[in-house]
Amino acid sequence: MTPSPDCVLAATGLGKSYGPVRVLSDVDFDLRRGEVHALVGENGAGKSTLCRILAGLTPPDAGTLTLHGRPYRPRDRRDAAQHGVRMVLQELNLIGNLTVAESLCLEDLPHRWGWIDRAELARRARAALARVGLSDLDPARPVRELGVGRQQLVEIAAGLARRCDVLILDEPTAALTGAETEHLFAQIAALRAAGTAVLYISHRLEEIRRIADRVTVLRDGRRVATRPAAEFPLDEIVRLMVGRELGHAFARRPHPRGPVALEVRGLRRAPAVRDVNLTLHRGEILGLAGLMGSGRTETVRAIVGADRPDAGEIRLHGARTPARIRSPRDAVRQGLALLTENRKEQGLLLSLPVRANITLPALRRFASPAGWLRRHAEADAAGRWIQTLRIRCRDAEQRVADLSGGNQQKVVIARWLLRDCDVLIFDEPTRGIDVGARFEIYQWLDELAGRGKALLVVSSDLPELLALCDRIAVMSAGRIAATFARGEWREDQIMAAALSGYLAARA
Repeated sequence: MTPSPDCVLAATGLGKSYGPVRVLSDVDFDLRRGEVHALVGENGAGKSTLCRILAGLTPPDAGTLTLHGRPYRPRDRRDAAQHGVRMVLQELNLIGNLTVAESLCLEDLPHRWGWIDRAELARRARAALARVGLSDLDPARPVRELGVGRQQLVEIAAGLARRCDVLILDEPTAALTGAETEHLFAQIAALRAAGTAVLYISHRLEEIRRIADRVTVLRDGRRVATRPAAEFPLDEIVRLMVGRELGHAFARRPHPRGPVALEVRGLRRAPAVRDVNLTLHRGEILGLAGLMGSGRTETVRAIVGADRPDAGEIRLHGARTPARIRSPRDAVRQGLALLTENRKEQGLLLSLPVRANITLPALRRFASPAGWLRRHAEADAAGRWIQTLRIRCRDAEQRVADLSGGNQQKVVIARWLLRDCDVLIFDEPTRGIDVGARFEIYQWLDELAGRGKALLVVSSDLPELLALCDRIAVMSAGRIAATFARGEWREDQIMAAALSGYLAARA
């Protein structure tokens, strides 16, 4: 690949291995001034590794980099930032004990006479937050109190707050709502107009078509194509990504609806959950839609005992009396499991191998009569799910921390498929998942419903809910504002319901 005259950053012959696993092989890549260059590929294709090399987080084993035509060898992330190359990681990199303002200005805290200038810090933070639509967020609020979506926006705001020649965004909209995504796209357009080169990674191909100037496809660590976005049909992008045809688009199969598996009455947990009532049947996929901050995640956490509700009843499997669920362990024992939206902090034991993360809630199944763990049986079970969900890892003993974000998500999904609970709650199940794996996960969810499982799916991706669900319950300001059955919903009705609680509060 011959770099363009307006090239800002170029890579030639990049290679990277982790032990015997080759994750990048002879990759050529360039970023031009004032363009959005999309990088796509399946999980494990090498996208994040390439970006980490460009941003100074990982050294390459082979190849060269140039920045503005001069050799570029960043020692670390700080060195890359000083050269004008900044990256917003897919996995959140915030310090929970810091305030939002401190997180935004951590690299350049304003100070006077050796003390932090709090007034100037707040002013800078408010300006940065306004750029991503968070004008209502208190800069003094601790980061740990924010949901994943808002933490993602704070990370993005930090990247946008400083001048840079190259901005790398790794799955920036994975946890964002439509309105928040629009704010981000407006900022990307402003950066492009100012001459910044933007490298954009996303599994949401409709976003690629909308904002990208060029698209590069990686597969198995190699660059297989780079073309102008306007000349790159989405079906061809998908074919090049996965190396195979996916066949027809996912179509939800109708399944017989069985008895009630989960009933929630008057659930409250201040301030996010105000009065939630819902019913979920066996053989059904019920979607939970709503804007960020509507209380969706707080609701499912209260259902499984991760947070103690202030009031309300939860009944399982048609029981006449409420279930006693004081912790997620109680929930799992009664056949109820939650796949959390925050896999890094709440869903995985990062230092343990893939095998242990998959089999953790079902260890009794692999115990001998004497109580010893039968490692071969455990490894065989984990291996089957690794193969079934196409988890890209060296083997079952690889640390889960070393996997890509999408493959980490598959490990969490494999865990609950192995545990075989009757009621499964999936909070953002395809966040950070590529198009091929997403299709496979949809098929698995559909198959689980066909087996009589009851599925509650929380998602910020409305088209995902429309494709998957039998019914969609819409949350607004902590309550269920409306419930729509398949064939009776319209997108505008769902969005109106999502806004209704906030409009009523202003009236």
